[in-house]
Amino acid sequence: MKRIATTPTQFPLLARRPVPTLLACALAGCLAVMAPAAMAQSTAATIRGQVTVDAAPASDARVTATNVATGLSRSVQASASGAYSLVGLPPGTYRVDVTANGATTSQTVTVQVGQTATLDLAAGGVAETGPVDDATDVGTVTVTAPVLVEARTSEVASYVSQKQIEALPQGSRNFLAFADTVPGIVFEERSDGSTNIRSGAQQSNSVNVFLDGVGQKNYVTRGGITGQDTSRGNPFPQLGIGEYKVITSNYKAEYDQISSAAVSAVTRSGTNEFEGNFFWDYTSDQWREPTVIEEKSGSKAQSKEEQYGVALGGPIMRDRLFFFATYEAKEFNSPREITPGRNVTIDELPAEFQPLARATDSAPFKSDLFFGKLTFTPDDRNLLELSYKGREEDELTNVGGQNTASYGTLKTVEDTRVDLRWQYSADRWLNDMHLTYEDSFFSPRPQNFEPGYNLRLPAIGQEDNDNPTMENVLNLGGSPDFQNKGQEGMSWQNDFTFFGFEGHTVKAGFKFKAVELTAFEQQPFNAQYRFDGNRSLTVPYEVEFAGATGLAPPSVVSKNKQYGFYVQDDWEVNEKLTLNLGLRWDYEEVPSYDDFVTPESLVGFLQAYPNIQDTDYDINDYISTGDNRESFKDAWQPRLGFSYDLFADQRHVIFGGAGRAYDRNLFDFLSFERYRLAFKRDTFQFNTPGHPCDTAANPRCLEWDPIYLDQSNLDALVAGQPYGTEVFLLNNELKTPYSDQFSLGIRNAWDLAGHEWVSSVTLAHILSHDGIYFHIGNRQADGSFFPPGRSFGDGFGTIINNPLTPERAPQQFFLADNGVETRTNQVLVSMDKPYTEESGWGVTMAYTYSKAKENLPNSDIFTFDYRDTDDAPFVEANGLSQHRFVGTGIVDFWGMTLSSKLTLASHTYRSTVNCFDAPDFNNCFFDPYQPDGDSIGFKQFDLALQKEWDTGSDLKLRVRGDVFNVFNWRNYTDFDGWRGGPGDANPNFVQRNGDGIVLPTREFKLTFGLAW
Repeated sequence: MKRIATTPTQFPLLARRPVPTLLACALAGCLAVMAPAAMAQSTAATIRGQVTVDAAPASDARVTATNVATGLSRSVQASASGAYSLVGLPPGTYRVDVTANGATTSQTVTVQVGQTATLDLAAGGVAETGPVDDATDVGTVTVTAPVLVEARTSEVASYVSQKQIEALPQGSRNFLAFADTVPGIVFEERSDGSTNIRSGAQQSNSVNVFLDGVGQKNYVTRGGITGQDTSRGNPFPQLGIGEYKVITSNYKAEYDQISSAAVSAVTRSGTNEFEGNFFWDYTSDQWREPTVIEEKSGSKAQSKEEQYGVALGGPIMRDRLFFFATYEAKEFNSPREITPGRNVTIDELPAEFQPLARATDSAPFKSDLFFGKLTFTPDDRNLLELSYKGREEDELTNVGGQNTASYGTLKTVEDTRVDLRWQYSADRWLNDMHLTYEDSFFSPRPQNFEPGYNLRLPAIGQEDNDNPTMENVLNLGGSPDFQNKGQEGMSWQNDFTFFGFEGHTVKAGFKFKAVELTAFEQQPFNAQYRFDGNRSLTVPYEVEFAGATGLAPPSVVSKNKQYGFYVQDDWEVNEKLTLNLGLRWDYEEVPSYDDFVTPESLVGFLQAYPNIQDTDYDINDYISTGDNRESFKDAWQPRLGFSYDLFADQRHVIFGGAGRAYDRNLFDFLSFERYRLAFKRDTFQFNTPGHPCDTAANPRCLEWDPIYLDQSNLDALVAGQPYGTEVFLLNNELKTPYSDQFSLGIRNAWDLAGHEWVSSVTLAHILSHDGIYFHIGNRQADGSFFPPGRSFGDGFGTIINNPLTPERAPQQFFLADNGVETRTNQVLVSMDKPYTEESGWGVTMAYTYSKAKENLPNSDIFTFDYRDTDDAPFVEANGLSQHRFVGTGIVDFWGMTLSSKLTLASHTYRSTVNCFDAPDFNNCFFDPYQPDGDSIGFKQFDLALQKEWDTGSDLKLRVRGDVFNVFNWRNYTDFDGWRGGPGDANPNFVQRNGDGIVLPTREFKLTFGLAW
C-alpha cells in the first residue's frame, strides 16, 4: 500500500514504486501448481462450421488452423455430421487445412478479437474466395486473407481494426478514441483534455475495458477504468493495440463488473519477422487557430503537444518464442483561459487581479507508457504469455475558468499491471487461465501549500443586502484538493470450454481476486478564505477548513475479495437458429463497509435527535454495529440471446437478446462514511461589514483576527469538538447497481458494385437501477423535509442543531441509499464497407438516435433539492445528444493514404432549474434545456494524409499530416440556462452567454515515422 504524508512538509511528489521484486517468483510458483491456462475467452476467436466431401458430411475430416505469422497451430477432428470447432485462436490470419478421404484443401482467413465465425469447408474442392483484408509474407509466398464475418451473434457489437487505428485522424493517441465509430458509443474529450467513453444515459463509471481478456476496472474512483479519472493520459500505448471489439449491450456471461458498454481489445505480439516502428508527432500554438477569447485578447497562449514512441517485436526462437515491446510518451503544454464567474468581465475585476485573469496560462502534462510481452508456444497444445504494462504521468490541472494558475492541482497517476496466462487446447475442450497483478493509484495534491483566496460577489439584486447569497468569481492561492486513492492486488481467473456436444459450445469459468483498496481525501486541505469583492479584499467574511478528529484513520483501507462464476451455452439449434444461454453470479466482500462501527457519540446524537423520530426513514438503518451489515449476495445475471439466419447464408440475420449485468459501488463513495469522520470540514463566519453575525449566540461567528490565517489556530477552534459540518451514513443494506438490457435488430451483408457492405439496425432498451446517491438526513422539527408550501429547493434549510447535546452536533448529515436510475431507448444504425488491401478503400457510418431519462441530473451522487429519489422526477438525460453521426473514410491513392472522420451531434440536454413555470421560488423543479443556435450542437471534420517511402532496404520512412477541425467550426459551451423567476421570463434563456468552445480549433499535427 502506498503511504501518504500527514503534514504539509511531507508532501513531495509521490515516489513511483517498482513492482515488488518477488513478483516474478510468486507468479512462477503459482503457475507450477495450477491447472493449464489460457488466453481469455473474451478476446480469443473461434472458427466453426461444416466439412463436406462431394456435398456429403465428412465424418473423418481433420481441420487444422495455422497462424501464418507465428506458426501457432490448432487441430480438431470433425464430428460424425462433419461439424468442427476451432476455439481459443488469437486474432490474426490463419491457413485452414481440411483433410478428408485423402484429399486436402487449404483456405486462408482472418479472424478478429472475440469473434465466433462460421466457415464451411469442402475437402478436395476449390478454396473459397472473398475480399482481401491482409497480406502476410510466409517465406516467399504472399497470402491474402478475407475477414470472416461474425453474423450469427446476439450481441450488439462492432469491431475497430488495426488499419483504422493506424490510419484515421486522431490527436491524443488514445486507442479508445475510435470506439465512437460504433453506434451507441460517445468518446468525450473535456475542456481540460481528459477523456472517457460512455454509452447511453449511464456515466463512464459503468464501462469496462478488457485487455487480452483482463478487465481494467477502476474500483475506487470514477472513469470506468484505472487512470481515467479526469486524466489526459491514455490507458495503453496505441502501438501495442492490435484491434478491439466494442459491445454496447447483451454481453455474454464471461463479461463482469459492467453495466454499460464493454471494449475487448487484444494486444500485439511478436511474430516470426523482426519488426520495428518509431513515430514522433508535434503541434504547437503556431499551428492552431486562436480561440474566441484569444482573438479578443489579441494573444495566444503558448502551447505544445509532442508525442513519440517506439515498438519492437520478433522471434527469439522461430515458431516458438516471440517478444514484443513498446514505449510511448506524451509531453503537452495546453492553454487554459480564465473566465471569471457570475458573468464578470476581466475589466470589472479589482485591478490587482486583472493580470492574473488576463494571463493565458498553460497546463503541462507528461506521460510515459510501457508494454512488453513474451509469447511461448512449446507445442501445438500450449500457448504461454507474460505481459507487463506500466503507466506514469504527472500534470497540472484545475487551471482555467475561475481558477488562476496558482490555484492549480498537481496530479499523479501510476498504473502497473502484470498478466501471466497459459492456454491448453485438447481435441474437445480448452482451458484458459490468467494470473494477474495490479497496482494503480490516483494522487492529486495542491500545487501550492498556502491559504486559498476565493473572490466572491453578492448575487445580482442583493448587492446592498446584509448576508447576501454569494457567487464565486475568482480563485487563487492554494487549492483545496488532496487525495490518494488506488487499488493493489492479485487475481486468478479460469475459463473452461467444452465443444464435444454436437451443436453446443459450453463455457464455464470463475474468478477470484484479492485486492487492497485505499481512499484518502482531505477537503479542503488548504483553508479557503472567502472575500466579498464589494466590501474588502483584505478581510474575509468566511473561512472553510478541515482538521483531524481522531475518530477514524485518515486513510481508508479495505482488503476486498471478489468472486465470480458463470456458465454459458452457445447452441446452434440448426443451420439458421443459434441461442446464447448464460448465467453469471458475482460477489464482493468489502470489510471497510461490513465491519464499520458508527462512533458511539454520533449514535447517541442521532438516536436522541427529536426531528428524525417517527419520520420517513429509520435512522437505525444507517447505524452500523459492526455485525449488522453484509455485502450484496444477489447479483444473479441471466443473459439470453438469439440469432436467426433467414436464408442460412449469413447474409440477413435477425438477432436480439435480454440480459442483466451488475457493476459495483465505487469504493470512494463507500469510504465517505469513514474519511469524512477523519476530518472536520467546518465553516466559520467573521463579523464583518455586509456579513454581520452574532459572536455571542453563534459559536461559528468570530471577530476577524489575522491569527486565523494560521492553520493551527483554526484547528484550535474545533479542538475537542467531535464533528464538523458534515457526517455521512451508509444504508446497512446497500445493493449493487445493475442494468437490464434488451435489443432486437437485423444484420445484413450486401454486394454493392462488386464490394461487400455490412449494415445493421438495432433497437435497444436499457434500464439501469440502484446507483448509489447521498441525500440529506436532517428534518424539520415536525419531521418533515420542507416547511409547508415548499416542495423544492436547498434542503440545507432544514438544518437544526440538536438541543439535547451539549456538544456541537453536525450541521447536516447525509444518508447513502440506492436509487439512481436511467432509462435509455436507442436506434443504432451502421453501414460499413470494411477496408481491404484489394479495394484500397473503406467507409464506416454510425448513427445513433437516443431518447433517455434519468432521475438525477448527470446521474449525480448527491441530491439536496428532494427528500430522496422517490420524489425526484425523471428528466431528459444530461450530456447525451438525441442525434449523433460519426463517419470515417480511408482511401489509398498514388502511394498515399487519405483518411477522414466527421462527427455531427445535436445539442445535449443541460441541467437547470425551472422557476418560471412554478407558482413561486419554493416550488421550482429540475427541467433540462437544450441550447439555442444551430441545430447541430457539435460538428468536427478531421483529415489525415500519409506517405510512406521504401528506402531500398528494410527501412521505410513515413510522413503524415493531420488537420483537426478542418473548417474551424466553433462548438460553443456557454449558454444561459435561467428561464427566469415565476412568471418573469428571461429573454436570454438558451442564448449563448460566453466565449468558451470545445477544443480543438483548426490545428495541424506533423508526424514522422520509421518502420522496418
